[in-house]
Amino acid sequence: MKAKITTLPGDGIGPEVLEQAIAVLARVASKYHHEFVFHEALIGGSAIDKTGSALPAETLRTAEQCDAILLAAVGGPKWDNPTAPVRPEQGLLGIRRHFELFANLRPVKAYQALAHFTPLRDDLLAGVDLLFVRELTGGIYFGPRQEQGDGDSAYDTELYSVDEVRRVAEVAFRAAQGRRKKVSSIDKANVLASMRLWRRTVTQLHAEKYVDIDLEHLLVDSCTMYLMTRPRSFDVILASNMFGDILSDEASVLAGSLGMLPSASLGAGTFGLYEPVHGSAPDIAGQGKANPIGTILSVAMMLRHSFGLEKEAQAVEDAVDMVLASGARTADIAGQGSSYVSTEEFGQAVVGQI
Repeated sequence: MKAKITTLPGDGIGPEVLEQAIAVLARVASKYHHEFVFHEALIGGSAIDKTGSALPAETLRTAEQCDAILLAAVGGPKWDNPTAPVRPEQGLLGIRRHFELFANLRPVKAYQALAHFTPLRDDLLAGVDLLFVRELTGGIYFGPRQEQGDGDSAYDTELYSVDEVRRVAEVAFRAAQGRRKKVSSIDKANVLASMRLWRRTVTQLHAEKYVDIDLEHLLVDSCTMYLMTRPRSFDVILASNMFGDILSDEASVLAGSLGMLPSASLGAGTFGLYEPVHGSAPDIAGQGKANPIGTILSVAMMLRHSFGLEKEAQAVEDAVDMVLASGARTADIAGQGSSYVSTEEFGQAVVGQI
């Protein structure tokens, strides 16, 4: 197959991890006889510096002509001014809104090779393999807001419609059908009206179409505890925009590092935005210390969800497993005082295993 991919290096460590992800795609193309054409564009702080916009019109035009987007990272202290009219994160939010990417998939897997590196006991981590399905274009991050300059009050509104909840719940239930057939829907229905609508809508959809799936409802505070005390009990976790954001970052502890986690932002079709969960880590930019695993595994999700290349996606995931099993570690998962390989060395090791 032939596919066009918009690449967005962004800021900080973004260009370093993206380079390794592209190398992995090049190896997949060579081995499995595909053609991937890359079109680089600006986003985030680097885009602000060059154009004054976190999401230039040219970037959107480029992405509209492609089959998927591969994003590395945005942001950094250079642009970290909460009162600035233009911020790097606006570029990412703008892409989600423009392409109606309403469902964010964040898989979290506990690697046996890294079990000793996490603060949890090995017996709690054994067999942990879960998937967050986070609603991405609604909720408090996109709801009405008001701030009175330097005043002493402000508000951000948690707003959801039945249609918004229903469509992301569909994604979660369908994902569970191909996994262990369990969905844990997370809310705060005991306090928030928006979350009572959330629970009611998820319950109704389950009764209408997905009775084969085991559905449980959990309050978000209970879920935060259970993720650390019985993480193996989860299969698919369905959550709102804010709760999914926070909970999936918490769950990075299970994988050993935030640098391990990939994500896919999807809409109604096959077009998607793929990115690691981690930030731009400007403190280590240019030092070869960045972990490229989250970006590489995001490539696997792209191959699977946008291009329908399951065999190739599995090959990438298996290659990461094999490199970790060989003992190769980037700085964030090496442990204090231990030796580690560079970003490029780890990426090339994955390429060599495909």
